[in-house]
Amino acid sequence: MIIENKENYSLLRDEKNDIKSFVSYLKNCIPKDFSNKNLVVDILKYGTLELEELLLFLSISNQHRKQKCSFVIVNDTIMIDRVPEELIVVPTLKEAEDVIQMEEIERDLDAF
Repeated sequence: MIIENKENYSLLRDEKNDIKSFVSYLKNCIPKDFSNKNLVVDILKYGTLELEELLLFLSISNQHRKQKCSFVIVNDTIMIDRVPEELIVVPTLKEAEDVIQMEEIERDLDAF
């Protein structure tokens, strides 16, 4: 896995070409290594994904978001209207940064 630490999030990319193995790896490493960080998972390199493949991330996303942290997936080929509301998928890294920024503001406002 390739990790880039940004100002307010960590960007995770797969080094290999196996989405199922990547999801399995993330299920193990995110709770241990990224439990208190906002995450962007860049899967642009996979190109076209089936909804079933994208849904593999759902349990990770739900668990991470319960910790009051953002979990955003970047993929520009999935039909966004088919993605469940619990899963945040955006087509660009810039949009992922915008989502994290908005969620940070929401969490700050909820604290008051």
